[in-house]
Amino acid sequence: QVQLVESGGGLVQPGGSLRLSCAATENIFSFTAMAWYRQAPGKQRELVASIAGGGTINYVDSVKGRFTISRNRAKNTVDLQMNSLNAEDTAVYYCYARRGVPYWGQGTQVNVSS
Repeated sequence: QVQLVESGGGLVQPGGSLRLSCAATENIFSFTAMAWYRQAPGKQRELVASIAGGGTINYVDSVKGRFTISRNRAKNTVDLQMNSLNAEDTAVYYCYARRGVPYWGQGTQVNVSS
């Protein structure tokens, strides 16, 4: 049974930073891909950043240069470092993993507001 648990969300001022972590019950390197999605109220869920099993990384244009996705082997987490946050980054952020079928975390709220 695969379980993904996000942490690190919260309230941050514009221009600030947050680091989200996704802990998995199984080896994160066993997944074909892992990713962070986000969903703002009334909007579709959006792929923010992904990392394939082999290490290939992709970002949505709006976060390029600001967000960094990485895998931490020691902690068995996939992390999303978010810098230079703005109000448009406000959303529930979801961890995603795929190994034949998709798995989703429960989400963690990120609010960027002054």
